[in-house]
Amino acid sequence: MKWAIIVLIMLSLIGSMMWVMPSPRQRFQSKLRLEARKLGFQVQLSRLEIPRAKGEMESEIINMAAYRMLRGKLDRSAKEQWVEWMVARVDAMAADGLPEGWSWAKGERSLSPTKLKALSDWLDQLPEEVVAVESTAIHLTLYWREPDRAGALDELGEKANQLLTEMI
Repeated sequence: MKWAIIVLIMLSLIGSMMWVMPSPRQRFQSKLRLEARKLGFQVQLSRLEIPRAKGEMESEIINMAAYRMLRGKLDRSAKEQWVEWMVARVDAMAADGLPEGWSWAKGERSLSPTKLKALSDWLDQLPEEVVAVESTAIHLTLYWREPDRAGALDELGEKANQLLTEMI
């Protein structure tokens, strides 16, 4: 009987330790986010409200990793005149000037035609794992599903730097 109690206690301790240890997905995300910091991203979990899709009654709210890259080259007057916008990967009514499958969450009809064309071309090249993009005078944010694919983070960093350079 003593042995059964000892085995039960040991199994309980081992089970508790296994429950506290991170899963393989959590270890992958931790490593990915550390690499993202080296590329200049600030990563945080954020609530994202995706615009209401066609035929839907309510917008969708999801928790997602937000990969932010700061804008460091804007002077004060440029920051004051900055046009903030946000687009999401959803088929909705507010999609003027955007590629198919994207819609405006904020800033519709506020970009100049040349910037809108550049944004549309850029959105066409984004990986499918990017759910939404937000641009403010302070940062560019990419809401991303963090895929387990080689080179995905480097591709995201390249695309973010491209948009930051184009100042859209």
